[in-house]
This record gives sequence, structure tokens and C-alpha cells, in this order.
Amino acid sequence: MTIRYEANPPKILPDVDEEESISKFINKIKLISTKCDAIHLTENVLGFTRVSPIKVGKIIRKEIPTLPITVSLRVRDKSKKEIENFVQESISAGFCGILVLMGDPSQTGQKESGFVPSKIVKMLKEKGIDSKIDLYLSISNKPNFEKIGKKLEANPKGFMTQVIQSTDQVQNLVDNLKGYNIIPIVLYPSKKNEGSAEFLNLDLEKYREKFKEFLNQVQQIAGDVLITSPRDFTGLNQFLENKSD
Repeated sequence: MTIRYEANPPKILPDVDEEESISKFINKIKLISTKCDAIHLTENVLGFTRVSPIKVGKIIRKEIPTLPITVSLRVRDKSKKEIENFVQESISAGFCGILVLMGDPSQTGQKESGFVPSKIVKMLKEKGIDSKIDLYLSISNKPNFEKIGKKLEANPKGFMTQVIQSTDQVQNLVDNLKGYNIIPIVLYPSKKNEGSAEFLNLDLEKYREKFKEFLNQVQQIAGDVLITSPRDFTGLNQFLENKSD
């Protein structure tokens, strides 16, 4: 079973030293990598410009060569050439997987490409890219399985879910998507993450008190889990440290 940590690379801000931000970010990854099995690097979450997951991923690969890395690839505002370059760089860097997603609308007003994630995965598979790196698509935590034909037609390696809040959601996905790797995303239920929970319309009380048990159940059902904690790195790091005791 696999525990992954979702990491958001630093935002690029005019009054902040980018290299210093990257250094602090890498140090956090070094710290938490001893308590998880893999990491997932996001790209421009909420449309804010962030350091490229390719850039920080290459540094992590150099510093922690045994740590598996997956990355998000947003296609909303990339050209076909940019998408292909991103994929080739991910392969060259030794990443093990790419989550192809639409991405949040850009905060800087970038022109949208019109690309759809499922079509991009299908195109990459036709080029044989899936023999070099695993390709994933995102999926709702409670999808209408009759309306995801395009995603299934693309035939990715698997699906990373929207943030889930019950084991029933995970079981439903696993039962209906046999043959695919399912990676459920779970939000660490700390006070500091309550704002994120509200934004995602999640009820943390459904699993807050028995989070360790909940996490173990999700792992048992799917064999995999991706933990996100956008506003509480320290809390999650401590939880994972205690979990392994």
C-alpha cells in the first residue's frame, strides 16, 4: 500500500526570493519524504503562478533519488507543443506518473487552449508515451459512471479522485472502475485546513476523530492514498511520524 503526499510548489511573487522559496520547499519534502512512500507535485493550484513541478521535481530527484514522483499537468492554458515538452521533461527527469487535468482558471488571464484532458491522454497513448510514464486522469468523488465514457475511452493507468470524505466513496470507485489504479485524495482534518475543507464543501467531522483508522481503511480498499494538507504541513508531518510508531 502507498501513502503519497501532495505538495504545492511555491507561488511566484514579485517581492519574494524564488530560489529561497524553492530551498525551503525542498527542505520540507526532505523532511516528510521519510514518512511517506511518494509525492505528487501540483501545478498552479487555483490558477496562481507557481514554480514548475518539473523544476522542483528535478531537484528532488537529485536530492532523494529513490522517492517516486508524480506531477500534475494542466492543459487549460498550454499549447500542444508545451504539453509535449512537459511530458518529455517528466520522462527525462525520471518521474513515474502524470495527472492530466484541466486546471483552475488562470489568475493572470492566460488564453485558454480548449484542450480536454481525456483527449490529451488518448493522444499521448497513441504516441506510446504510456510505455514510458503512467498517465492518470482526475475523477469526481461521486461520478455518474454513465457519463465518463470519454475518460474510460482514453484508458489511463488510473484515476486520482477529488477529495473524498467517506470510505463508501472509495469503495464505489473501486467497484465500478476495475482494472484501473484508483488514488483517493484525502484532506488532513486539522483546524488549519478547515478553510480548504469549506472551499471544497467537505465535512471534516465525518472522519476527524478517527482519521488514522479512516486513512487505513481507504488504503485497504484502494491500495493507495494521496494526502493533501495545503495549510498545515507541520501537523501532517507530525501525524505521519506518529502513525509509523
